[in-house]
Amino acid sequence: MAVQQRKTPAQADIKAESKLDAQVGKTWGRDRDVSFGTILISLGILVMSPIWVMYTYISCNAYQCAMSAPALEIYNSPDAFAAIQTLLLREVPRFSPYATRLFFTWLALQAALYAFLPAQIGYGQRTPAGHILPYKVNGLLAWFISHSIYAAGGIYFGWWKLSIIHDNWGGLLVAANMYGYFLTFFCFIKAYTFPSHPADRKFSGSFIYDLLMGIEFNPRLGKLFDFKLFHNGRPGIVAWTMINLSFAAAQYEKIGYVTNSMILLNMLHATYVLDFFYNEDWYLRTIDIAHDHFGFYLAWGDSVWLPWLYTLQSHYLVRNPVDLTPIQFAFVFTVGYIGYFIFRSVNHQKDIVRSTNGECMIWGKPAKVIRTSFVTSDGKTHKSLLLCSGYWGLSRHFNYVGDLLISLAMCMTCGTQHLLPYFYIIYMAILLLHRIQRDHTRCKGKYGKYWDEYMKAVPYKLIPYVY
Repeated sequence: MAVQQRKTPAQADIKAESKLDAQVGKTWGRDRDVSFGTILISLGILVMSPIWVMYTYISCNAYQCAMSAPALEIYNSPDAFAAIQTLLLREVPRFSPYATRLFFTWLALQAALYAFLPAQIGYGQRTPAGHILPYKVNGLLAWFISHSIYAAGGIYFGWWKLSIIHDNWGGLLVAANMYGYFLTFFCFIKAYTFPSHPADRKFSGSFIYDLLMGIEFNPRLGKLFDFKLFHNGRPGIVAWTMINLSFAAAQYEKIGYVTNSMILLNMLHATYVLDFFYNEDWYLRTIDIAHDHFGFYLAWGDSVWLPWLYTLQSHYLVRNPVDLTPIQFAFVFTVGYIGYFIFRSVNHQKDIVRSTNGECMIWGKPAKVIRTSFVTSDGKTHKSLLLCSGYWGLSRHFNYVGDLLISLAMCMTCGTQHLLPYFYIIYMAILLLHRIQRDHTRCKGKYGKYWDEYMKAVPYKLIPYVY
């Protein structure tokens, strides 16, 4: 197995694994002391998230993606409970041995590619306990190999139809849920019995909150098979573009051609996914890796929520083909790629500042940075930078403006007849606004007075002069 070193921090920065107890007292990072209200919200997320995924599946599979149709059928029935029972018996997907084999073969393939493909080694941010962990960065190669196998098997060898994912969507949903719940409880138990980095665990005292948000920060098998990076970045995101291609193939089988809206959707999603893998080392320093612990939110979310809900537009376009006019196509294309330009440009500025320790030019002027220090739970003091010029002088999360524009364009490919394909932009807006607050709480705890200074320098959270 070929492994290349990308960045090698000082040896003293990589803290050896120990058998320390979990952190005690107040530390920055994931919430530790949670309120009763937070626990109730956590319970609601645990219960409602799987129900919503199933509801959207039923809506698309049986009601042409009309979001209100299942609810209206129940509401208009003289016996609501009987209507719910009938609906579930009729429309809930069944266990499929073939689809289950398909799902777990895919999972095993991604695990093998992650473990054995040539890789560069990237390093994440320092954890609250002081670790700087190495990660295998080979997602782009895994994406190309996976899609080459899919295309060759479907077009050249005839092993399967290109619509194979679409054709087995219900059975795959059952299999993904099986794995998502298994992974959630496995990691919950692992955090107690054989944690990878004990000092980075966090216990809230609430089973519900810890199950949802996770206890372990970086659960691993061995030194390099990181659960968080693998599940965040692999089976679901590699599959994202493949799912769209499969649904495009299903549209072709159904109507005899692929609509320009489906083509544009595939372009936008492919741009986003390929950018993710091309800049996979950058992803190691985002909130998913640098802040979130690994619980239901990521374990089940990456296995089920991401592949089933992030691809709703392709589900919709199979059942409701949309032919965009040239002006509509150009407008949606422009919105999407302006969003992508902003997204990539904003993050590029931060990368330049980090790699040069702030000794660089931003928009033709020396970068303005606040040089900070922070303390990890091992008692050591470390240095960091907060950029407050360029895009990062406009707002503290201007990268999310690009994210939201890309998300909106993806939804706009579906026209305006139904609300369901716009779930993604609604969800992303809620998610990113919540992330802004979570990031503020974490950074306030981490940087203290330096964060106060940064907020004065950059007062807006997202949109300049608005929010």
